[in-house]
This record gives sequence, C-alpha cells and structure tokens, in this order.
Amino acid sequence: MSVLINTPFTLAQSRLLCASYQQLTGKPLINDSQAQQADEMLLAESLYRAEVAILSHDTAADPVFNYANLQAQALFGYDWESFVRLPSRLSAEPLLRDARAALLARVARDGFVDDYSGVRIARDGRRFMITRATVWNLHDDAGGYQGQAACIHDWYLL
Repeated sequence: MSVLINTPFTLAQSRLLCASYQQLTGKPLINDSQAQQADEMLLAESLYRAEVAILSHDTAADPVFNYANLQAQALFGYDWESFVRLPSRLSAEPLLRDARAALLARVARDGFVDDYSGVRIARDGRRFMITRATVWNLHDDAGGYQGQAACIHDWYLL
C-alpha cells in the first residue's frame, strides 16, 4: 500500500470524491462494489489505482490540484508531489484556458457535467485530447464547497 493513500487527507479526499460524485450523478465513481462498502483504506486504494484518471483541485482563487490518482499522474506526467503543487489552470495550454474557465463555471452552476472533451497538456509538453470526462463539484457532509474534480474516461495523443 502506498504511503500516499493512507494519509488522513487522501482517505478523506477519496471519500469526498466518491460521495460527491454519487450524490450528483446517482452513479458510483468506481465500479468496485466491495470498495464502496468497505473501509476508507480499501476505497482509497481502489480509487488511487483505478483505470480512469481521477483528479481534484482546491478552492483557492487560482485552484491547485490536491489529488491525482496513478492514472492521472501517468497521463499528465507528474508525480504526486509535483501534481499537488500545480495550479490546475496549467493543465491547459494558454490559448485554451478561457474554454477551461468556461467549463469550470458551468460545473459551478450545474453541479456537474458528464460530456466534457478538451485538449490538455502534459508536463513534457505532449498535447492530448480528453473525452467522456465528468467534472463535478465537491461538497462535504455539511454542504461546504471543497473544490472540483474530474474523472477522465478516454484520451488520445494529438
């Protein structure tokens, strides 16, 4: 088990990601029913090792990524330590940042979108198209806004 998975933050963030997604979409974030019913450690492990890319950012004025599973780390080319310091706007090319900002405003207004496609950029400059992405708001049990998250189902290099 990765040290990253069993920290208080990653355990809580894993539960928040899954609970917010379920509440907004009516579907589980991951299809591992055993993990959904089990303790936080198994849920965090399943989410971290999922085949889809899952990431989230915080509530700062210039949001910074605070979670990225292994698939997201591989896709964007950052290790955990680098990813969780990266302003999320830097995952899009400068000319595409307005479109990304419009998407995030739509998510803020509607709670989630499940039809997002867009170009992103990896650490090494590779450009790739993400498709069938769901982007959703994160709210804690008290209804407090905790940021936004994305689950990227498909992608291809450009």
